[in-house]
Amino acid sequence: MKHILFVASESLPFVKTGGLADVVGSLPQALLSNYRVSVFIPLYLNVIPKLEDAKPVVTFMVNTPCIQQPATILKQTHEGIDFYFLQHQAYFEREGLYGYPDDGERFAFFNLACCTFIEKMNLHIDIVHSHDWHAGMIPLLSRVVYKHHPNHKTIKHVFTIHNLAYQGQFPISVGKECLGLSDQILNDGSVRFDNGVNFLKSALVYAHKITTVSPSYAQEILGLAFGERLHEVLKLRQYDLFGILNGIDTQFWDPSKDPFIPYHFDSDNLEVKVKNKLALQKKCGLKMSENTLLLGVVSRLTWQKGIHLILDQMSDIMGLDVQLVVLGSGESHLEDGFRHMVEKYYGRVAYVNGYNEPFAHEIYAGCDILLMPSLFEPCGLSQMIAMRYGTLPLVREVGGLKDSVAPYNSANNTGTGFSFREFSVTDLYHVLRMAVYLYYHYPSEFEQTQRNAMNEDFSWALSSEQYSKVYESL
Repeated sequence: MKHILFVASESLPFVKTGGLADVVGSLPQALLSNYRVSVFIPLYLNVIPKLEDAKPVVTFMVNTPCIQQPATILKQTHEGIDFYFLQHQAYFEREGLYGYPDDGERFAFFNLACCTFIEKMNLHIDIVHSHDWHAGMIPLLSRVVYKHHPNHKTIKHVFTIHNLAYQGQFPISVGKECLGLSDQILNDGSVRFDNGVNFLKSALVYAHKITTVSPSYAQEILGLAFGERLHEVLKLRQYDLFGILNGIDTQFWDPSKDPFIPYHFDSDNLEVKVKNKLALQKKCGLKMSENTLLLGVVSRLTWQKGIHLILDQMSDIMGLDVQLVVLGSGESHLEDGFRHMVEKYYGRVAYVNGYNEPFAHEIYAGCDILLMPSLFEPCGLSQMIAMRYGTLPLVREVGGLKDSVAPYNSANNTGTGFSFREFSVTDLYHVLRMAVYLYYHYPSEFEQTQRNAMNEDFSWALSSEQYSKVYESL
């Protein structure tokens, strides 16, 4: 049985800031029937309380010109998967995960420690599956710096791009002093970018196969608009690039037994969903009305997510006889914008700053439509979750949103949501107005679309089969 080592900066059930943790937490479980799977992540401060019986398995030194530091690896088995945690108090036991001035040094240490760990431990690893820029130097280190060690000689490398916008760009000194790379490597174009080093570019050059998190995004990043200045590199690797749509944990996101929602339901008793709407309206201080269309937003409040399109069109949106619940945080002017809307449309708009897991579940269960007008979206999970709960996503036709949401078709009453093409307030409002019209004037068609959405299969089963094909192709 092949042994796959997942390497990432975060993973459920231990630590999460975004969709990366969902993938690294769920995909290994889906692969367990055909592979032995292990996971390697840093031991952050907020992970420590979640460790139950973790034991140290090895300690070694990581030595480069500016790093002479000990690394201790702890191991804990969770639901059949061995999790290995890289312990280093100064680098990782901090309040946050990212955004520090020494991130280049911290994750250089992480990449080096992982490769040294493979060297020290006789784990017989066949494939290293690295995720995002934080693990982007591992294919290079394993194939070039550690290539003579028996444990590295036969390893094949898969690298997954979760969001090409985040690349791990650092001064050239990070490559030379922290990673200890030779002048030849630093000057051959494989890691150089804007006169510095680029962790993600390195992975695109040295990984045997590259995946990203939806088929549409895999095509989009080959062009100038979405390629984040790496599109030419990606074009060179396009025959080794695969777009595989993420799945979701369908046991965790299940309206028939979700512990965070007050009333359980499924596609056979969809009429119960309205009770969750009433409960959500009451909790948010909105006028309780089971017949008023309730819009929801669960998102980072950023330009990329298209949140400003909603705010810019609020006067027309609120003229459609709807209510709106927003959960999220991000750019301060967008947060302030929703605070102002709560005052302007008191009893019709609610805003909760930050992220609250139970409240997110209540929004998915209680709303009728979820707004996701993203500028770009590599995959997106919220639209899949919303569909599980009979909340129809209204999305822009981009990336994973395009791949997962079938637009409503009035001719044959098919579709699982609503979509628009151009990144504009005009297109967003036009499609929303159509969706609202369907809700109020053709309730049976709207309900059938909800059932269509709830019956979609977004489990990891199909995705894991596609990943298996990539692994076997190696």
